[in-house]
Amino acid sequence: MNSKLSKILLLISVLSLFGCQYSQTVATTPPQSNSSVLATPLTYKIETYNSQTMGTSRTYGVSLPPGYEQNPQQRYPVIFLLHGGHGEPNDWFLEKKGQALKTLTQLYTTGKLPPSIIITPDGNDKRGSSRYWDPQYIDGPNGKVSTTIGSELVKVVQTRYRTLPSPNFWAMGGLSSGGWGALNVGLHNVNNFSILFSHSGYFQDKSGAINSPITYIQHISPEAKKRLRIYLDSGTSDIEEIKDAQDFAQVLERLKIAHSFRQFPGSHTWKYWREHLADSLTFVGEQFRSSRIASTTKDLNFKSFNNAQRP
Repeated sequence: MNSKLSKILLLISVLSLFGCQYSQTVATTPPQSNSSVLATPLTYKIETYNSQTMGTSRTYGVSLPPGYEQNPQQRYPVIFLLHGGHGEPNDWFLEKKGQALKTLTQLYTTGKLPPSIIITPDGNDKRGSSRYWDPQYIDGPNGKVSTTIGSELVKVVQTRYRTLPSPNFWAMGGLSSGGWGALNVGLHNVNNFSILFSHSGYFQDKSGAINSPITYIQHISPEAKKRLRIYLDSGTSDIEEIKDAQDFAQVLERLKIAHSFRQFPGSHTWKYWREHLADSLTFVGEQFRSSRIASTTKDLNFKSFNNAQRP
């Protein structure tokens, strides 16, 4: 059998066994049956760490994937969820707000999202949370929030939990000002995050072009543009935000950056964000699976090349 045919047959075998390969390297995707999935309900807790960039202690919420303690050899994708104005790290988990654990249970059960480490950072600056101002997801006069979340907290998470190292398995998203924040922080840390998503976000900030994703994204490296995957959605009653998303989607189209822009009935409310978190996380799950296939194929080609060189 010639070398080329051997490679093809080997590739087919690996892809046909993709589910097994994925479970060994990333995490076991739950089966379709609701009765056997998540015997232990998902939980979250608030953790604290000392932030050098902010000069004080900071908090974040974390929900570990099902089976995390029972599978000590597995490493997992990571998803950061950012809160919006006058928000807190637990917003995405609260019953009256994000209800993220219900959404995650549904997505894990149906296999639309591989079990992941969910992190909800504190996005507030040194002024704290207030209804009179939105979080400033920037490195500005009130603290280096962008660096704190996009770089320092990444290192904390990598140290404390079993994460996958590639940015292709790290995603960040948020709602409203957190939707802007996810794009802004993510674009300033493209070596850590490749998948970004926004619900009802905006993409121009009063602090200037450096913190306005619609402008800043045009100046990141060609390699980063090629790797990025971006999801946007907004409610049809959110007139300003949907126009911002439309304009940003046009820029992404012109730059040939992979993206999805969706419009749904609804407005700037937790009801809207609860309903559509499943849409953004399904998009994230699709990107995780595509990256797993790509890395498996790359490894296969490398091994096949090495085998071909042997006498």
